[in-house]
Amino acid sequence: MENWGNLVHLFVTVFLANFAALVVNLAIADVTMEAVCPGKDECSLAIYLTGFQQAIAGLGSVVIMPLIGNMSDAYGRKALLTIPMTLSIIPLAILAWERTTSFFYAYYVLKTITAMVCEGGVLCISLGYLADSVTEGKRVSAFGVLAGVVSGASLCSTFAARLLSTAQIFQVAAAVSIAAAVYMRIFLKDLTPHTNVLEEPILKPETDRDQVGCESLREIDFFKQIPSPKDIIHLLKSSTTFSVAAFVAFFNSLAEAGVQAFLMYFLKARFQFKKDQFADIWLITYIGATVSNMIFMPILGPIIGEEILLSVGLFAGFLNMLLYSIAWSSWVTYVAAWLSVFLFLASPSIRCIVSKQVGPCEQGIAQGCLLGIASFANVISPLIYSPLSALFLSERAPFNFPGFSIMCIGLAWFIGFILSIVIKIVPLMPKDREVNRGLNRNTCPAPTLV
Repeated sequence: MENWGNLVHLFVTVFLANFAALVVNLAIADVTMEAVCPGKDECSLAIYLTGFQQAIAGLGSVVIMPLIGNMSDAYGRKALLTIPMTLSIIPLAILAWERTTSFFYAYYVLKTITAMVCEGGVLCISLGYLADSVTEGKRVSAFGVLAGVVSGASLCSTFAARLLSTAQIFQVAAAVSIAAAVYMRIFLKDLTPHTNVLEEPILKPETDRDQVGCESLREIDFFKQIPSPKDIIHLLKSSTTFSVAAFVAFFNSLAEAGVQAFLMYFLKARFQFKKDQFADIWLITYIGATVSNMIFMPILGPIIGEEILLSVGLFAGFLNMLLYSIAWSSWVTYVAAWLSVFLFLASPSIRCIVSKQVGPCEQGIAQGCLLGIASFANVISPLIYSPLSALFLSERAPFNFPGFSIMCIGLAWFIGFILSIVIKIVPLMPKDREVNRGLNRNTCPAPTLV
């Protein structure tokens, strides 16, 4: 794999950043309850605050992700990666210092603002960096390894959260977040992608057509770098494969958001699961995700192709939710959790497919568009599944099927599976690409305008 030294530094950076972000997940609910409704086991205000924060962060990410991806194409991955990694330190440091009500609300406001950039920003730029570093033939393996690193961070953070106290969790998270930013600035080298005549940017400005290469994008006025809705639509329509992949990404993210938000409520109502049982389910899930992304995807991807892996992952998600929805005993849920070995093949496969549909100067904005679509799905998902879950887990259900909302989550994956069947990866460059591979990549001849 090309640039292996740089990729190792990228993987370490992503691991540390995700560990710091995820290790607080198991503790933030208790901190919120204690700050907002001290001494109570139930608190509607805490639920509404969490939902409002997720909605605002999701809406902001819809706009910010394409922007930060586009800026990374022009100004470099490392420079833009510094922004989300630095911003993520501030909220964690607040709760690491103190967890009183006033400190919590300071954390809440800053977290809501920074989440628009930080939740997805590190992954967006990392995917662009990865696409800059490897050829298309090896990209599916590289994207799988990156997804495996994220899953491994989730697994390690879950173990750590069970061993540490609440105060220690936020202190460790802040320290690791600082270490991630420092490590990235010291060890990660910035890469400048090179283009040739056949790899001109789809969204290349009219005023810049006499220049070639990503470096020339830096000379454009900053505000012209902000992608407009017209630019995004033009990029999504640049190829049929990209368009279909965008729809698949939406339904995949819609289902993923539904699982993260409502599966635990279903398991608690259906089988009276508690914290330890939830932790067991998530540990199994993260182990499966790590195995699939670190082992299965790098081995099988180059052989059968990412479009097949995408279909397998989406169909496994449908079967997973179907099994959860009809579970007749608690042990069935543990069996269903192991299907995550295949479920987590979907997201990195989509990203790899999209990366092959754009040129090197548009890797950032392409991945940013996908994450923006995912953020939009995260906003839509509660609007669909919240009333369904509340209805079918109550005594007012029109028929006795507590798992109906979970099955509906699975239907989103099934729709994505149907769409994925028609995806055919068409290379960005023409069939004479092989002839041009002999050209010096550092030479960028002026394009002939048609």
